[in-house]
Amino acid sequence: MRFTPQFLEELRARLPVSEVVGRRVKLKRAGREFKGLSPFQQEKTPSFTVNDQKQFYHDFSTGKHGNIFDFVMETEGVSFPEAVERLASMAGLPLPAASPDAARHEQRRKTLHDVMELAAKFFADTLASRNGAKARGYLADRAITPATQLQFRLGYASPDRFALKEHLGAQGVSTEDMVEAGLLVGGDDIPVPYDRFRDRVMFPITDARGRVIAFGGRALEKDVAAKYLNSPETPLFHKGDNLYNLATARQAAHNGSPLIVVEGYVDVIAMVTTGFAGAVAPLGTALTENQLALLWRMADEPILCFDGDRAGQKAAYRAADLALPHLAPGKSLRFALLPEGQDPDDLARAGGRMAIEEVISAARPLADMIWTREIESGTFATPERRAALEARINELSNGIRDEVVRRYYRQDLAERLQRTFAPDTGRGGYGRGGFSGRESPRAFAPRGGAPAGRFASRGNRLPGAAPGLAPGPYQAASPQLAASPIMRGQRSAMSRREALILQSLISHPWLLHDHLEEVAALELAHGEANKLRAGIIAAFANDHHHSPDVEEQAEKMRADLDARGLGEILQRVERAITTAAVWGARPGAAREDVLATWQQLVVLHQKTHALLRERKDAELALGEEPSEANLAWLKDVSARLESLDGTEALIEGFGELSGRFRKSV
Repeated sequence: MRFTPQFLEELRARLPVSEVVGRRVKLKRAGREFKGLSPFQQEKTPSFTVNDQKQFYHDFSTGKHGNIFDFVMETEGVSFPEAVERLASMAGLPLPAASPDAARHEQRRKTLHDVMELAAKFFADTLASRNGAKARGYLADRAITPATQLQFRLGYASPDRFALKEHLGAQGVSTEDMVEAGLLVGGDDIPVPYDRFRDRVMFPITDARGRVIAFGGRALEKDVAAKYLNSPETPLFHKGDNLYNLATARQAAHNGSPLIVVEGYVDVIAMVTTGFAGAVAPLGTALTENQLALLWRMADEPILCFDGDRAGQKAAYRAADLALPHLAPGKSLRFALLPEGQDPDDLARAGGRMAIEEVISAARPLADMIWTREIESGTFATPERRAALEARINELSNGIRDEVVRRYYRQDLAERLQRTFAPDTGRGGYGRGGFSGRESPRAFAPRGGAPAGRFASRGNRLPGAAPGLAPGPYQAASPQLAASPIMRGQRSAMSRREALILQSLISHPWLLHDHLEEVAALELAHGEANKLRAGIIAAFANDHHHSPDVEEQAEKMRADLDARGLGEILQRVERAITTAAVWGARPGAAREDVLATWQQLVVLHQKTHALLRERKDAELALGEEPSEANLAWLKDVSARLESLDGTEALIEGFGELSGRFRKSV
């Protein structure tokens, strides 16, 4: 809908900026203006001003500036027309009709919205009645509580062919309206239209404004043709343009929650009740381009979380192919694959939020999914096969429309090819030197579990290998030593860098305001580190961590973690930090030092995990083919890993703002 300048000006006249802003920000008068704490970031001293005479707000801490429409769009994550509609409702001002045709069309849509609302209430009432006992039993078996049923407005359609039709008819709804809304099955060959949904648990589907526009129905009997049945295409509903739980997820994503795409209604409900409010699902179909665009309007990198089976993997690959041409700077996807045989509902019921958190934190970038798909299909032992792989990789990257993203994908995939197939024996590692001609490169096999006995001798022993020893990436001195407590302790110890990342978040919880998604996405190798990270995120959700006093935030964060039974892990984190040089992780550090520390820690951590994944590939390659080339690859990766160790405090002039002198480095 287009709005005239006169209508917008009338809205501005009726709604002072202070009234609109005052719903979210506690304002105090300061002369001709109002002042308050920024709604866009945490601060101790008010820098947010509102001027009713000039009809604008200004946030000195972020530089954000605008009018009442800008404020609603910024704080509520809505489009301009939606902001206008919300403000018009607030002001009690009716929306104008753009034209007679548009007015009739809008009135028609409003009528159908009313019909769908009546239907949703009828289904909910039926679920709560004696006739809904079977459906309530099904929901109880899925651990969907009565409170959750109310939250998602779940309902039940009775087996009666005309139950809804008769109910709505008694409310004055015409049969034609019911058919047009998709509630009845009708047509020229059906003399008496009948209820589309019968003996099904009903899931209302809403638009971005929370209005019911369609239904999904889950059959309770096993012998029905369709387990799930969705509303047909209607003037209100186009399944390829919408997502289940869209309205709630949009607001959650705007507030900083990760946007997670799962496969079904029950999966969404499980994710939301577990604490992931930004969960959505396609509506009975594979992800469409319009749905992808909708996701990117809500978040830069939505996470696609698919079932841990072959079908889920294929769905991930289809989504990757769909997204690839449409990638733009900052716009991509991440993929989280569940354990095989489990969906989000199974995982949530078995392991709760922690289990979901572990899966989400291990989400892989789109480039990784593309690469994995291309190399898992077979071996590449011949030049022709490697050339075919390179041709496919080039074709995929050429399909990216954005020039900048296309260039970076070409570079990334070329580097992966180089590392995989181009050993430079003159450097003792993998580089740009091409093949030496003496050893075959890594022979890729399909991903999955390693074959039994892959470290057994294959008659192609490494030079200098002792007789009787199995070739492989490393050898334990003895079985007794490998099983000793000291060796187990080395393998299970938390890394200092992971400890420093966690210590930074505990000492400075305000980091989570701007880096929550980054924290949730970090790959943490140690189980206790993951557990503490989940506890930190959960504790941050408490309002008292939004205190303007930084030291108070840290104290309350520690108290929350202790209350959650994480005190011992917290102590082990502190013991893992063996240096005092990383000032930004410590309480009392200046904000600039904290941010500089955080950025370096995260970058180094991400580089380390990328190298760890490469080392794993190198170890697998060496176990499968103990060649000089694969040994050189492993040595090169290990050397690069060693070069990253202990580099957390190498920022020039680091810590001076926190009171550290340069000479004390």
